Amino acid sequence: MTVTLALVSSCAKASVSNPNLTVPPGAVYINPLVYNVVGANYTEWRNLSTVGFNPTNTAPPLIQIFDPSFLNVTGSSATIRSIASNPGFDFAHEAPIYVPDLNAVFFSSNDGGALGYNGWYNNSVVSMINMTEVDIALASTTGDVNIQVQTLNLPDTVQMVNGGTGPYKGGLLFVTSGRGLLPPSIVLVNPSPPYNATVLLDNLLGRQFNSLNDIKILPGTDIMFFTDPTYGWLNGFRPEPMLPSQVYRFDPSTGQVRVVADQFVLPNGIAFTHDGKSAFVTDTGSSGGFLGTNQTLPSTIYKFDVDPRTQAFTNRRVFAYSDSGIPDGIQLDTMGNVYSGCGEGTHVWNPEGTLIGKFYLNSTTAEMIFTKSGLVILDEETIYLANIQAQGLNLTVL
Repeated sequence: MTVTLALVSSCAKASVSNPNLTVPPGAVYINPLVYNVVGANYTEWRNLSTVGFNPTNTAPPLIQIFDPSFLNVTGSSATIRSIASNPGFDFAHEAPIYVPDLNAVFFSSNDGGALGYNGWYNNSVVSMINMTEVDIALASTTGDVNIQVQTLNLPDTVQMVNGGTGPYKGGLLFVTSGRGLLPPSIVLVNPSPPYNATVLLDNLLGRQFNSLNDIKILPGTDIMFFTDPTYGWLNGFRPEPMLPSQVYRFDPSTGQVRVVADQFVLPNGIAFTHDGKSAFVTDTGSSGGFLGTNQTLPSTIYKFDVDPRTQAFTNRRVFAYSDSGIPDGIQLDTMGNVYSGCGEGTHVWNPEGTLIGKFYLNSTTAEMIFTKSGLVILDEETIYLANIQAQGLNLTVL
């Protein structure tokens, strides 16, 4: 079912419609031309980056359409529904990995946040949600559901999981931030009991990393690329950093580790285009942990060329800036659109860097992952599912 497009301008309070465009139920079209000039008497200035842009005052969750091309992402009947919640516990933060053979999504709780209940002396947790159970429950109602998530009992070598990708050779490929004096690492975890883990890397020639954050595999290879900001120290569960905040390349076949990009404040999410010719790295420098928020520092996605010989990241340029919060985790769909978890939901840019839409939740979403059922969005205390038609890139490495 679709509905005729209508927009209510918060400044002009006038309806602007396009009879040739239809949007999914629960979606709104926000025409950028209406808001290019709001005037000196505008009363809804967003002086904090943590405040979202919702000029139609539509109750979240909702889908915001900034460009008609976003309908190629959503399809005609997309909705956003809650599929799991645990108020008071940030159980669904980052490191989402979808395992098609199990039809399950694995993810980690918040590491270092107040509602993560972890820190120097306590580890975060990794959980999974069965998407078959989600599908069955959603088919029986038009509302939200609350599927029980299962917590994995992982070995002590896995400390503060923050990023993940895969399946990688049948396993869950996680990066950990480390905890206390326990080192950050890249670790491969069995997605089935007993959830045994193999540490693949935990140092740079005898030096501990700062606090590894995210990881992706260069398409067509088994070579790992990961980010290493200082969030462990900034969030109080790691010692003072001893390395620059950088992006690294790790070849597990040779053991070689080297830097491929630097000059970041806090490099965070990482992703590649389908052909591996371009890379994206988010810089979330404006979110500084105990140092506070500095809105003049980056909340930016940078795009790079991947050198075909050395695989170094070259030709750095701005791809997009997040108007709300910071662009945290990052994923791509098969059309080349770029998705990132930001201050009030998940933002979507087209391959040229134009913001075309948002999955607006009015709360911070750090990460998301594509599944057979749609886009699973991790929203700390809640997990949402947007049943969109876009498909994600295949992240499986055999």
